[in-house]
Amino acid sequence: MVFSYARSEQKLQKLARDAKGKGRAGTPREAAQQADALLLAVHWSRVDDVLKQAGDVSGKVIVTCSLPMNADDTDLVIAHTSSGAEALAKKVPKARVVSAFGTVPSEVLFGVFAARRKARRPSLVYCGDDAKSKGIAATLIRDVGFDPVDAGPLRVARYTEPFTLLIARLAYQGDEGPELAYRFERFGT
Repeated sequence: MVFSYARSEQKLQKLARDAKGKGRAGTPREAAQQADALLLAVHWSRVDDVLKQAGDVSGKVIVTCSLPMNADDTDLVIAHTSSGAEALAKKVPKARVVSAFGTVPSEVLFGVFAARRKARRPSLVYCGDDAKSKGIAATLIRDVGFDPVDAGPLRVARYTEPFTLLIARLAYQGDEGPELAYRFERFGT
C-alpha cells in the first residue's frame, strides 16, 4: 500500500507508520504503478493534477470518493445530469472507476474498522459499470467493516454525491460529531 499526494510529507509518513508495516509513502506515479486499485480521495480541484502525476492508469481500478465541490466547498459543481465519478471516468477512459467511500465522513472509518467483527455493520453504497472492479470495491468496503450495498451503474453517483452532502450536514453541523454512518435494512422479505 502506497500513500501519496498530500500537502504534507509528514502526513504521508504518519499514514504509512499507522499502517504498521503494510504501507509506505510514495509519489502518485509509484502508487499508481504498483497498485491493483487506487483510492482517489482528493479535493475536486486537485483531480487533474493528481491524475497527471499518476501517469498512465489504464486498466487500473480507481475507487473515488472525491466529491465534485466548488473551491469553497459550498456546492456541487457537477450534479443532476452527471456526477464527479462520471466526469472522472471520462478523464481516464481506460481505467475502471467505482464510486465508493464518499458517503461517510472519514472520521468514522477507524470506529467502523474497530467494530468490523460485529454482526450488524453499517452500510456503504457503491456504484460502477464494471463487475470485476465493483467486486474489488466491495471487498475493500467489507474489509474496512461496512456492509457493501451495490447501488448499480456509475450513473447512480448522480444520487450518491448529493446524498453525501446530507450526511456531511448531519455529521459536521450537528451536535454529536462527525463519527456518523448509516445502515439500510430490508423489511418484509
